[in-house]
Amino acid sequence: MTRLRFPDGFLWGAATSAYQIEGSPLADGAGPSIWQRFAHTPGMMRDGATGDVACDHYRRFREDVRLMKALGLTGYRFSINWARVLPEGTGRINPKGLDFYARLVDELLANGIEPNATLFHWDLPAALDDRGGWLNRDVAHWFAEYAQVMFRALDGRVRQWTTINEPWVVVDGGYLHGTLAPGHRSKYEAPRVAHNLMRASGAAIQAYRAHGRHHIGVVFNIEPKYPATSSAQDLAATRRAHAYMNEQFADAALLGRYPPELHEVFGEAWPAIPEADFALTCQRPDFVGINYYTRAVVRHDPGQYPLQASPVRQPQATYTETGWEVYPQGMVDTLTWFRDRYGDLPLYVTENGAAFPDPPVADGEVLDDPPRADYLRRHLQALHAAIEAGVDVRGYYAWSLLDNLEWSLGYSKRFGLYHVDFATQKRTPKASARLYAEVIASHGAVLGA
Repeated sequence: MTRLRFPDGFLWGAATSAYQIEGSPLADGAGPSIWQRFAHTPGMMRDGATGDVACDHYRRFREDVRLMKALGLTGYRFSINWARVLPEGTGRINPKGLDFYARLVDELLANGIEPNATLFHWDLPAALDDRGGWLNRDVAHWFAEYAQVMFRALDGRVRQWTTINEPWVVVDGGYLHGTLAPGHRSKYEAPRVAHNLMRASGAAIQAYRAHGRHHIGVVFNIEPKYPATSSAQDLAATRRAHAYMNEQFADAALLGRYPPELHEVFGEAWPAIPEADFALTCQRPDFVGINYYTRAVVRHDPGQYPLQASPVRQPQATYTETGWEVYPQGMVDTLTWFRDRYGDLPLYVTENGAAFPDPPVADGEVLDDPPRADYLRRHLQALHAAIEAGVDVRGYYAWSLLDNLEWSLGYSKRFGLYHVDFATQKRTPKASARLYAEVIASHGAVLGA
């Protein structure tokens, strides 16, 4: 058996986001977010789910930090609800909202867990959406103001910051297809929102360079694309899909340009981009987070808007409950591609996980979830292979610490290392949590193949 070992100092973490776990979204003077609005709009959420309670983390965060400690985590990636801190998005600070995150950070540090704070994980203050939100170029300044509030309050205790999580999902789900907040469907809005997201991320990094003392990065979800056949049409479709999902945002942040395929994707909807804007988008981060879940095998499909491409389901492959193929090699391909395209900068795998049906919880027992445990084991082995190939990966955050609100899918999909009974809020560890604890304790040795 080959014994694996991860580099010394490798960070072992888990990740969550504010609206998915906190609950109490309007408590103690918080303002509403676009997700609060979206979830309370009839017909937008499966089974009418909302984040009003979610995992009740706002009131139970100390209990949840104890769960992290039990796993042996050395890092925790969470997001801040912008409207909890700045109810109108700018201007007036809500002290009670700011205090919640200060208490969470203190609790993490007291338990030897390094906080990684994400400034934006999709929950834009509703007051800013009323002013145009991500369609308004002023949003870059609003975001930088909010970021500075957080930096002044927590930098030093928080030594890892993330500007924006998965800008592609914000654009594709929120502004192109309308499946996520704020629920718009516009080919014309999508590229404008994408650009303003990257301007905002750059503005926050600029602000951190002026005020911060540690590290700030940005997180991209990367889904490698493979052609279904070697036909010219499938190869072209794959290239469009890859540019749209994987290169659009990273190119703006790290290369100061957009891939030319986006002109083909958006056609007349592609906006004129002022060249001077790239001086703002291209603020080099201290690290990049990569969220990896699956791959896509792509074929040409003229009926699919706007890419003229669609994924092809693979025979005999395993798929998760969200319809994502289990493909660990894609993690190796993703991390090496990113290194080769953008240079050798520090990377973290900031999300990786799977939703599978879980059996009923027997009182007092560990819940057995072999498909999720197998997913975790195989992807950590793939991560080690990428490190062996020379990719500078410094940490891994499992998604997710807890079963939670899976956005517009409600509570129908469970990604957690800990099962949550949403009626009682009882947390029960799964076998995947036990495996992850063993991986952490052995520094990866239990993953030996």
